Amino acid sequence: MADAADQEGQLSPSQQEALLQYTQVTDQPVQDAIPLLQRSQWNVQIAIAKFFDGEGPDLVAEAMAAQDIPRMAARHENLQESLMASSERSFGARSGSRTDPAPRVVPQQPVTRRSPWLLGLLLSPFGWGWRAATALFRTVCYVLTFLPAPLRPRAISSGRRRTSGRRMLMPRDTAARFKREFDEEYGPNELPFFEGGLAQAHDLAKKDVKFLLVLLMSPEHDDTSSFVRDTLLSAEVTEFVKNPANNMVLWGGNVLDSEAYQAATEYSCTKFPFSALVCVTPKEGSARMGIVKRLVGPMPAATYLSELQGAMERYGSDLEGVRAERTAQEVSRSLRTEQDSAYERSLAIDRERARERREAAAAAAEAEKRARDKAQAEALLAEKRRRWRAWRVGRIRAEPEADDKKVVRVALKMPEESGAERVVRRFPQEAPVEELYAFVECYGMAREMLDASTTASPPADYEHEYGFRIASTLPRVVFEPSTTVTMGDSIGRSSNLIVEKRTTAELESAEKGEDGDGERRGGGAA
Repeated sequence: MADAADQEGQLSPSQQEALLQYTQVTDQPVQDAIPLLQRSQWNVQIAIAKFFDGEGPDLVAEAMAAQDIPRMAARHENLQESLMASSERSFGARSGSRTDPAPRVVPQQPVTRRSPWLLGLLLSPFGWGWRAATALFRTVCYVLTFLPAPLRPRAISSGRRRTSGRRMLMPRDTAARFKREFDEEYGPNELPFFEGGLAQAHDLAKKDVKFLLVLLMSPEHDDTSSFVRDTLLSAEVTEFVKNPANNMVLWGGNVLDSEAYQAATEYSCTKFPFSALVCVTPKEGSARMGIVKRLVGPMPAATYLSELQGAMERYGSDLEGVRAERTAQEVSRSLRTEQDSAYERSLAIDRERARERREAAAAAAEAEKRARDKAQAEALLAEKRRRWRAWRVGRIRAEPEADDKKVVRVALKMPEESGAERVVRRFPQEAPVEELYAFVECYGMAREMLDASTTASPPADYEHEYGFRIASTLPRVVFEPSTTVTMGDSIGRSSNLIVEKRTTAELESAEKGEDGDGERRGGGAA
């Protein structure tokens, strides 16, 4: 504990704050937490990740923890090199920049615009004269090209080189044509030429922090063939250029093409073959591409390779620092993206749960409303049924006298809930069958109600449905509650009948009108 207290007392305020944050999350002892934070460059996030995920050789995390360009490796130099370096630094401070900027060359595509027809009509004589003069000038130039080289005008020679009849193509097609002509001229090779324009190669080298080797050649130059065969296609140079560890992008162009000719102008090319090594110059600006080495004219393969290696060694440590910084930024950006994604997923889950709760509450409220509406409808229906029975019980025909011969004697087996097992009743023969149904429906009502008060009219908007049927036993015949068929015609003089309760399905089908055409519905006057 004393050692841990001593170590903690030697920490800076920022390190103590990082230690406090780390121990609050991991609950690790201080004597174990301090070495882990030291190995993580006192970055709390990296240390927590190592504590939970396990510690390993994570160079990317270390670079992200540093959050700046790593220190350059130690260099051993003598007094002369130190004096030269100091003079170069002082010259750079006076001049403001030690390397020439590498321009981003974008080939200009010809753009043709049609002039208004009236202006074209007015200028047509001048156009005819211009075409005639151009044709005459081209003829003279063509004749002058047959003169010997010493007598030939220099403008004619350069114009001949520039107007070689090569059709202008897109940058990708131009690169493919250069590669095809290079292979046809010098045979198959392993040089990894970039299959695109110089601007795309420039952007790739800047994005991936690589070296860009720009190779400009003129087929008409005498040293081009020997340079390519002896230097560029040598085993050492080819192996060095195509080695992925050297982080090099190779772009080649023929100055007879417009893009390569424009690049030669921008790169101040004065002699062929021409090679330029381009890379990011962090000391002069992290987004600046500079020409760190120019290789002009023919040279042996060993010299060409040593010049490239020397320039790459001088700027390699700076580029490593830029790569580490960009990797750290990318890791940090990826970490933030993952955190945002996790937050969005959690938020989506919360939204879904809230939506489900709202839908469940809405469904429960809807079910409660339906149940309440159903209860109200059933209560209203029961009230109308009660009023109808109160109205109908007062209109049931009285039982005929005992000496009346035109009667129908009916013995009814009532349902159990009616309180009577067997009821015998006489009805007039001209009474409709619905009268029998009304008697059964109103049988349970108190007799005093018949004499005390009766309802004058049935309830409005109500058609009574009988919840039972009346049928004979042998043979089984169901008598529907018709208001037009009389009991004498359907039942006869006497009969033993049974009152049967209808099922729920039968009642629902009856409400839909599937069991009859309206004669089964009661409610008419007796």
